[in-house]
Amino acid sequence: IAAGGFLFVSGQIPLNPLTGELVTDFEGACRQSLENLFAVVAAGGSSLDNIVKVNIYIRDMGKFSILNEIYMTYFKEHKPARAVVEVSNLPKNAPVEMEAVAIIP
Repeated sequence: IAAGGFLFVSGQIPLNPLTGELVTDFEGACRQSLENLFAVVAAGGSSLDNIVKVNIYIRDMGKFSILNEIYMTYFKEHKPARAVVEVSNLPKNAPVEMEAVAIIP
C-alpha cells in the first residue's frame, strides 16, 4: 500500500515464488522472506536503500543470532529501524515473517 510517500509492505513469509513451496529451514527461510520483501518493495517503486523500518516475527528467539547474521548480509551500511518479536505461530507454520515500510522516491 502506497500512502503519503511511503510504501507499507505486508508480512512476507518464506514462500518460493517459483514453486509456491514454503522454505522451512531457518536460514533459507530468512533469506527467502527477505528476497520476497525486496521484490515487493521494488514492485512498489522503491528499493532496499529506501527501507526505513522492518518488523520481523520469528517463532524461536533462540535463533536470533542466525537471523541477525543473515539480515546483516543484506543491510550492510543502510540500517533501517528494526524490531524482532517472537510469536507462537505464523501463517502456514512458517519459521519467520517480515514486513517493511519504505520511502517512495
